[in-house]
Amino acid sequence: MPSFEIVTHVMAPPERVFDISLNVDVHAASMAGSSEEAIGGVTAGNLKMGDIVTWRARHFGIRWRMTSMISAYDQPGYFVDEQVSGPFKRWYHAHHFRPYGHDGTVMSDVIEFAAPLGPLGRIAEMLALRHYMPKLIRVRNQYIKQVAEANLTAD
Repeated sequence: MPSFEIVTHVMAPPERVFDISLNVDVHAASMAGSSEEAIGGVTAGNLKMGDIVTWRARHFGIRWRMTSMISAYDQPGYFVDEQVSGPFKRWYHAHHFRPYGHDGTVMSDVIEFAAPLGPLGRIAEMLALRHYMPKLIRVRNQYIKQVAEANLTAD
């Protein structure tokens, strides 16, 4: 099963980065390139333990739906979202937030995923998903970083 980790340094406190990372509106804005939108469950504001959200997006020219649930939550240290239903055989995304320096955060995303369809899915993982998924998370994290750092003076 493929897995990867993306580490992002954010010059904002962990509590702030944690909250922004759980915001449905921020997530949708970060994924504007794939037209991602929340269409079911919690569709605005911040997610919390046990919340479910259904996303609709376009990846590889195909419209996808994925329902995920916040399955672990320890503010401001980490949360986990896992696919309940959708395109993956398995999707597990752990978000970790550690203090760094003075009011900074090390945000670490650990993702495990598996494509469906047995051998065909493993080919898709090797040819496309192993490269596409980390890029997608990096785009998301850069948006979170931008929001967290840009609005510090507005609080």
